[in-house]
Amino acid sequence: MESVEQVAGYVVAIDAADEGEILNLAVAPQSRRHGLGHTLVRRVLEALTGRGARAIYLEVRESNAPARRLYATHGFREVGRRQQYYRRPVEDAIVLRLDA
Repeated sequence: MESVEQVAGYVVAIDAADEGEILNLAVAPQSRRHGLGHTLVRRVLEALTGRGARAIYLEVRESNAPARRLYATHGFREVGRRQQYYRRPVEDAIVLRLDA
């Protein structure tokens, strides 16, 4: 008998001094719309603030409306834009910040 385990989602973040950055957050398509994204954001924010982060940043594709809504519900606000930041397809990144 074989058992296949799959990753439902993950988050990667770093911190330095009093800033944190969410580098990547992903939820598998079959696991979306069940609150996992909110849980991952909440947990990474707890970890970063617990390590002393007072400001947390991330970039998100301009067209990624679900992710932008997710981050907005956690208090992130747009603070900038990186022109043609993403490839395949080329697209601007929206820079978001949360003051913790």
